[in-house]
Amino acid sequence: MTRIGIIGSGAIGSAIARLAVAAEDEVLIANSRGPESLTALIDELGPLARAGDARAAAEFGDVPVLAVPLSAYPNLPVDALSGKTILSTGNYYPHRDGRIEPLDTLASTTAEHEQALLPGSVVVKAFNNIVSHHIPHLAHSSPRTALPVAGDDSEAKASVSRIVSTLGFDTVDAGTLAESWCFEPESGAYTPIYAADLDGFAKNYLGDPGAPVSAARLRELLASSHRPDVAARQF
Repeated sequence: MTRIGIIGSGAIGSAIARLAVAAEDEVLIANSRGPESLTALIDELGPLARAGDARAAAEFGDVPVLAVPLSAYPNLPVDALSGKTILSTGNYYPHRDGRIEPLDTLASTTAEHEQALLPGSVVVKAFNNIVSHHIPHLAHSSPRTALPVAGDDSEAKASVSRIVSTLGFDTVDAGTLAESWCFEPESGAYTPIYAADLDGFAKNYLGDPGAPVSAARLRELLASSHRPDVAARQF
């Protein structure tokens, strides 16, 4: 049984929590509003789940999950996360995070920026190129759906890949944090690749049930991906 601490109870964090308890992992989930705000979610998740604060979630397992916006990083318990591999699910959305010059100028990828904000941790990216409702729809799909994993440390990537596999997905090594742009928003290996119908997804992404993407196909998409014009990003 694995223990997974999740900081962030939004759509992605909650989706990961549901898959984790389904895999009989223990979960401790935290958000910015406090444990009392998580009563309904914990009741849904059952006895393998509990609520706590961000520090408790950071200390709960070997690989904490960060499912929070970049603007929340200053409030993270950096000391509790130090020395740990971090599974980061986040992306840079200027309308939410404000403009961040190193990202707009392409001096840094989002993942590298996160690593700079958490210098004592080892950041690994996963679950940031798939919309939240596709996560339960495509977990344990047949054929198996693959997700990219990027990081600078091979052991850390292996640890995150094991978790992703347990939750129901194959993984593809997408390289280093500097190369993680290849599955950032607008890159060519971002969320639309998992759409069952691209036109329908563009009109109403929440209505799309998702479709499996094999590891072989994901490698092709990553190889043909392009670095987006982040400075022009509005969403």
